[in-house]
Amino acid sequence: MPDRKEPAVDTVRLTMAQALVRYLIAQRVELESGQVSALFPGVFAIFGHGNVTALGEALHAAGDDLPTWRGQHEGTMAMAAVAFARARRRRQVMVATSSIGPGALQMVTAAGIAMANRLPVLLLAGDTFISRIPEPVLQQAETFTDPTITVNDAFRPVVRYWDRITHPAQVLATMPQAVATLLDPADCGPVFLGLPQDVQAVAYDYPQRFFARRVHRIRRPVPDAAEVAAAAEVIAIAHRPLLIAGGGVRYSGAEVALESFATTHRIPVAETVAGKGCLGWDDDLQVGPLGVTGSTSANLMAGEADVVIAVGTRLADFTTGSWSVFGDDALSLVSVNTCRFDAAKHLGFPVVGDAAVGLEALSAVLALAGYRGPEEWADRGRAETALWNQTVNEVTTAAATTPTGLPSYAQVIGVVNRLVEDQDYLVAAAGGLPGELNKTW
Repeated sequence: MPDRKEPAVDTVRLTMAQALVRYLIAQRVELESGQVSALFPGVFAIFGHGNVTALGEALHAAGDDLPTWRGQHEGTMAMAAVAFARARRRRQVMVATSSIGPGALQMVTAAGIAMANRLPVLLLAGDTFISRIPEPVLQQAETFTDPTITVNDAFRPVVRYWDRITHPAQVLATMPQAVATLLDPADCGPVFLGLPQDVQAVAYDYPQRFFARRVHRIRRPVPDAAEVAAAAEVIAIAHRPLLIAGGGVRYSGAEVALESFATTHRIPVAETVAGKGCLGWDDDLQVGPLGVTGSTSANLMAGEADVVIAVGTRLADFTTGSWSVFGDDALSLVSVNTCRFDAAKHLGFPVVGDAAVGLEALSAVLALAGYRGPEEWADRGRAETALWNQTVNEVTTAAATTPTGLPSYAQVIGVVNRLVEDQDYLVAAAGGLPGELNKTW
């Protein structure tokens, strides 16, 4: 019997670090405009023990194909990467890399921010030697009972996907899963990869097709027809419906679908912090920001609503006032969300699917039933919002007085608001300022 020949595989010999960088460069994504761009536009890096010799060399060789910017603090550069993901509507992902030890631990807070806000970021940290021959390495936190544990295990609770690359071939299985996690509209979040120093430099024969250019497209899950029908039945008997627009509207690019749904069915719209701007501030159905740091207009409407349609929101405590903003004990909740976990909260009627597709599906069923919210309810929203906007104008004007004679947060926000243009981004500090922005921007 003749020997069976194995099929020839076209390979290229690279170190693990070189293969990782080449794979990142090959990933492309289709933006909302239809334009194809780099999925990973760049890397924030602080090089040190564990990521300078192999990964640093690979990034340097990549040049402008994967630009690297030097950070000044591991935590803040990783937070900048998280902010980038939000600004790019989760369609592009920045990379942040640090050395092993305290440098890696500085990025744990950023991972927690990304995890809580469902935002993608790729975190690459150096790790201790798999061989253990040089141990302990610089600033290595040694665990006396389990030598496999390093500080990088601290990332496990605050990322969607965690892995440690202990063999160069492992990249072949790990990287597609990492990218799938970063782009999943339901389970999107941070990814962490620990890169042991010795494994980064190990060469391996990688299949050339692993580095083929791949264009990713964000999926739009279609909701189940039975869920849509059940939710539409609830909305169709509403006398005081209120729609809450969350960040999922923005990430879906569902602003047009939101406006169409609200206008067609005459349903007032309130916003979460993440959903701010999904509907124009001067739209006649816009009732303002909702919740603890929200407006009196939105909170009054929520207090009287009998049906709430939550679209693309986790309904966090700042939005719901720990569920105190809703005053009707018989309130019914419809939740449109790509994430099953969020859609099933608070005994709601779930519509698990993309925000734009879900709104369009609900609108089609409601249109057949001829449903429109009562015009007197929409009029109530307009009247309350007009009063709120008048208050905002009064507190943000330069003529407003303060006990100290110094400008208030609201006055400063008012000045900035009048000077910025549509394409500008605003970055705010923590503390009281975000609440003031939510109220008065």
